[in-house]
Amino acid sequence: MSWNSQGGGGGGPWGGQRPTGGGGLGGGQQPNVEEMLRNSQDKLRRLMPGGFKSPKVIILILLVLIGLWLVNGLYRVQENERGVELLFGEWNGSVTEPGLHWWPASPVGEVQTPAVTQINRLNVGFRDNTDLAGRRASQRDLDTESLMLTSDQNIADVEFTVQWRIANAGEFLFNIRNPEVTVKSGAESAMREVVGQTALDDLLTNAREDVQAKTQGLLQSILDGYGAGIQIERVQLQKAEAPPDVIDAFNDVQRARQDKERLQNEAESYRNRIVPTARGEAAGVIEEATAYRERVIKEGQGEASRFDQIYATFKVAPEVTRRRLYIETLRDVLEKADKVIIDSNAEGGQGVVPYLPLNELGRNRLGSGEKQ
Repeated sequence: MSWNSQGGGGGGPWGGQRPTGGGGLGGGQQPNVEEMLRNSQDKLRRLMPGGFKSPKVIILILLVLIGLWLVNGLYRVQENERGVELLFGEWNGSVTEPGLHWWPASPVGEVQTPAVTQINRLNVGFRDNTDLAGRRASQRDLDTESLMLTSDQNIADVEFTVQWRIANAGEFLFNIRNPEVTVKSGAESAMREVVGQTALDDLLTNAREDVQAKTQGLLQSILDGYGAGIQIERVQLQKAEAPPDVIDAFNDVQRARQDKERLQNEAESYRNRIVPTARGEAAGVIEEATAYRERVIKEGQGEASRFDQIYATFKVAPEVTRRRLYIETLRDVLEKADKVIIDSNAEGGQGVVPYLPLNELGRNRLGSGEKQ
């Protein structure tokens, strides 16, 4: 639609007057910018009769500016953040929790919101490139950081990782200038002190957990002394071994020590197996000898007592006792010999008396029954 087709006097949007100048817009003339500015100023004068110098206008502008400044003072702290409020560049000593807060905006105040739940990782003794999955892509060793002296005057190549986070946001921002350099220097100093109190063999074998715990505690005390506002979450040894120049000789020594321990264990096992057996056999021999001694003593005592009884009987009836001893001796001798009885008064002059050894027949029958 052209300007000429507008209603209200046919003068277009400029109050019934056609703007001057060459060229037309849709068949009409182009608007005059100077005329538009003059019209706008006239309307503004009608709204503010006193102009910008009017007290009402000044108060209105001040109120608008103050309102914008107050609204600009609202800030939000996320769950993983803490707010640190500054007044004229000075920290007021407080830390705000997550949520919506208000603090004077610039240039009076300022708010910083560092992330306090993020775990930061620092390597000492090596540098690596780690991807998002935590896989180590490449590594570069730093001997100036990793070589340390142990308590037994040996050199150990120690590489470790420190994990830390912000514990106090205000102290972290204003008490230390470079947090990573501070943590790295403190961690290296703490590890060197702990390793200097540990033997190399213990460091390589059974003292790793103890070294990690002591280093973490010592590093935490150092940072607390600085007022760094940092919490050490973990100190983990990545490598602890002899330097590369002597690693082969050190491995030979370790293998020799392992062979020594193995032979000692085998000897201890053999001793633990043989000594109890020998002690048991010795105890059995001693018990048998003791039993034999007791038996011989008891038999001797019995024979002596029997002899005393026979002697007492002999004193009372010597002839009877002498005859009884004679008969008992014959019994002991003849019971083991084959016997033939001869009677000089037998008929026929043979002198042989028929003899039926019933006791021997009984023994033979009993013996044959047992064999069957």
